[in-house]
Amino acid sequence: MNLSKPYEDCCNYITNDQVPHVITPRQLALHMVVAIKTAYEFRSQRGGVHISPMYQANQMDAKFIMEIVRWLMNETLRIFWKGDRDKVAKAIREILQFDVPCVGKFEETILVQRTDLSADDEILVLLHFAGERGFTRAPLGKYVRHARQRISEAVQRLASPQLRQIVQLSSGAFRLTDLGSKYLREKLSEKLLVQ
Repeated sequence: MNLSKPYEDCCNYITNDQVPHVITPRQLALHMVVAIKTAYEFRSQRGGVHISPMYQANQMDAKFIMEIVRWLMNETLRIFWKGDRDKVAKAIREILQFDVPCVGKFEETILVQRTDLSADDEILVLLHFAGERGFTRAPLGKYVRHARQRISEAVQRLASPQLRQIVQLSSGAFRLTDLGSKYLREKLSEKLLVQ
């Protein structure tokens, strides 16, 4: 491996059908090269395009590049990971989890920066933010900005047999179920942005 080899030479080698390649099927490597080239070249070719004074192309470009990099990280893990497949699957799920811009971390404080969410919805948003590790009841009580009684009722309701949108793990932490993730994607996706 030559770490000083120029980027273009590396891409040209991978796309050269006349040399032997280790990655099979071959299409996997070719897709990765396309994504790498897109991420590497995209921003330098964009120029100063703006939609409005409040929302610039830079924000869209950054999001686009972040998703390419996220995909590349997942694909690299999927192709090259030789260890426990459950661990790589967990890592990929964590990377794939979509962003929650309305949740901010300020030193040790996590804050849902929306004021129009019910206790149920705020818990779902926070548990999505927490990922697979989830939150125990104490951090939920600290970070959800509703009365304690409402938080307790919301946790019970979300974990109830009727909803099953959150589940309590053996660690005591609560995390989203697939039903909770589906509800978040379908019903709350617009509320994941800062107002």
